[in-house]
Amino acid sequence: MTTAKRDTYTPETLLSVAVRVFNERGYDGTSMEHLSKAAGISKSSIYHHVSGKEELLRRAVSRALDGLFGILDEPGAGRGKAVEQVEYVTRRTVEVLIAELPYVTLLLRVRGNTATERWAMERRREFDHKVADLLKAAAAEGDLRADVDIRLATRLLFGMINSLVEWYRPHPDAAEREQLAETVVHLAFDGLRTAR
Repeated sequence: MTTAKRDTYTPETLLSVAVRVFNERGYDGTSMEHLSKAAGISKSSIYHHVSGKEELLRRAVSRALDGLFGILDEPGAGRGKAVEQVEYVTRRTVEVLIAELPYVTLLLRVRGNTATERWAMERRREFDHKVADLLKAAAAEGDLRADVDIRLATRLLFGMINSLVEWYRPHPDAAEREQLAETVVHLAFDGLRTAR
C-alpha cells in the first residue's frame, strides 16, 4: 500500500480511509493511530481536518443516511399507488447501498456505543418506519397480501437488502447493478402482492 502525501489529503479522502479502517477493525477497535497509519499522515494532520474519530464516524454515517433519506424526496417515492412507491423506494435503497457500499456497511454495523452511533441508529429506524408506513398503505389499498404481518414483512425486506453488505462486491457493469435491484424488488413483492 502506498502512503498518501499530506498535501494531497482532503477531508473526503481522509473520510474514505477512515470508513475502510472502521469497517475492517470496527469503530471501537480503531484508534487515531490506526487511522494515521492507514492514511500515511500524522495524527496532527488528521486533527487539521476533523476534531476526532467520532466526527469521522458522523460524517460517514451521515453520507449513508443522506443517501437513504434523499430517496424519500424523489418523485417516485411519492407518486402513484403506495405499492409503486414502496417498490421504487426498495429499488433505490438497493442502488444507494451499492453506490455507497462502505458507508452503508458502516451504518449497518454501528451498535449504539457512542452518541453518534445512537443518533445513526435512531435515524435508520426512522427511515425503516417510513418504509413500513408505505407497506401499510399498500396493504390498505389492497395491493399487498392481508395475511402477511407488515412489521415482519418490513424486517424481512430490510434483512434481504441489508444482507447485501455482507456479500456484494461492486461490479463495473451498470446493467448488473440494476439487475440486482430489480431482483430484490421482484423477490420481495411478487410474494407480497395480492393475486390478480
